[in-house]
Amino acid sequence: MIGALAGDEPSYRRLLADVADRLRVYFARRLGRESADVEDLVQETLLAVHQRRFTYEISRPFTAWLHAIARYKLIDHFRRKKIRTSIPIEDADELAFESDVPEPSAARLDVEQVLGELPERTSQYIRAVKIDGRSIAEVSSKHGVSESAVKIAIHRGMKLLAQRFKGTDTP
Repeated sequence: MIGALAGDEPSYRRLLADVADRLRVYFARRLGRESADVEDLVQETLLAVHQRRFTYEISRPFTAWLHAIARYKLIDHFRRKKIRTSIPIEDADELAFESDVPEPSAARLDVEQVLGELPERTSQYIRAVKIDGRSIAEVSSKHGVSESAVKIAIHRGMKLLAQRFKGTDTP
């Protein structure tokens, strides 16, 4: 997902294919394998993932974010069809990817390496807001710059990272 957010199209296609497989299993277990609604829910959920991908916070587990979307799509389906059933919240592990549990130190090194390619100030802003969860106001106050300057720096930094992942910019 992180690669997809950075503009890596092959990563995004691979992510959507893997997610679709997991979603088919998730919905089939709840609706029955023969239900025609399974594929509709998979497509609705994939569309929601695509439309809301920028709401995903890279500091949080992807599967929890995905499971929330899938669960809400299933609840909406039950409401539309006027079906009353209970859904165990503990089933989040069905959507888990083995690659979602990277070695924490390796993941941290990857993030640090990517952020190290950016100007220091931009890297600090992205780390504070996108990874540490601080607000734009906090970061601007700490660094003595306007909120607009922080937003612009983060935007430009993310855009630069996306270009580098796409291979359109050589360092």
